[in-house]
Amino acid sequence: MDRQDPVGQLRAAVEAFATTYLVTGDQWGVALSGGPDSLALTAVAARLRPTTALIVDHGLQPESAAVAETARTQAIALGCVDAQVICVQVGNDGGPEAAARAARYAALSAYQPGPVLLAHTLDDQAETVLLGLGRGSGARSIAGMRPYDPPWCRPLLGVRRATTHAACLELGLTAWQDPHNSDRRFTRARLRHEVLPLLEDTLGGGVAEALARTATALREDTEFIDTLAAQALPGVRADPGLQAQGLATLPDPVRRRVIRGWLLAGGATGLTDKQIRGVDALVTAWRGQGGVAVGSDLRGERLIAGRRDGVLTLRREPV
Repeated sequence: MDRQDPVGQLRAAVEAFATTYLVTGDQWGVALSGGPDSLALTAVAARLRPTTALIVDHGLQPESAAVAETARTQAIALGCVDAQVICVQVGNDGGPEAAARAARYAALSAYQPGPVLLAHTLDDQAETVLLGLGRGSGARSIAGMRPYDPPWCRPLLGVRRATTHAACLELGLTAWQDPHNSDRRFTRARLRHEVLPLLEDTLGGGVAEALARTATALREDTEFIDTLAAQALPGVRADPGLQAQGLATLPDPVRRRVIRGWLLAGGATGLTDKQIRGVDALVTAWRGQGGVAVGSDLRGERLIAGRRDGVLTLRREPV
């Protein structure tokens, strides 16, 4: 294969991903927005396996229905066995970007029971790492997106965005250009068009690749700690809480990972590193203090982590 051939590069990336993670050869879905990244991925995926294109219409722009229909038509022309337009209602939790993402993922998982290919590129990974750094969300956030997080599959995390754009040109595909991607009101758009180019210029290039390598290294570390935390959990469990004395004997990163998993299992969403460390202090710096607010659960009730009789507890309060 010519290494300069964009379509060939994408095909090699998807084939390598499938060989590593999806060896059974089952039918897959691909999330198609109509943009160049997902359009190029759809073109390649449809040539490799029976592919269903999943087009989510968020209804956030006046022309969204027409954009979705165009993407559906393109998917069928590219050889997809099916193409579905899924209309969703976007809420307000976490801001417009987070709310749209939550609605999109919920719709995709409901309509496609098998693996779903997502067109995130190396550039998207670099932006995600920068977002995590800026928010101080901890190593897990800086570790970026996993290549395979069932049912989500990201075969293009090692591919630059320029390659998907070039592939569309090679295939004669007209991609939709989402105006939100260049709207400076959105944090990710400013990272893409202002921050990353400035870093590339200041540091002499290679920043996106370096950020992606950082994500990979951190992800390997966090997954190892996840394994240790899973092994430690049975020894500190005191259903439905956790034994503070047993937690205190664990290494700091492992203990905090156990706490994080416990909070998530209890229904917490949107956890921050600060909240996890606050609960950790109920073990390591216990002075009889009150509980720690750890956000809301899936029912909208406020969650409070506390300690009573040597056990970490989780209670719900009306918001």
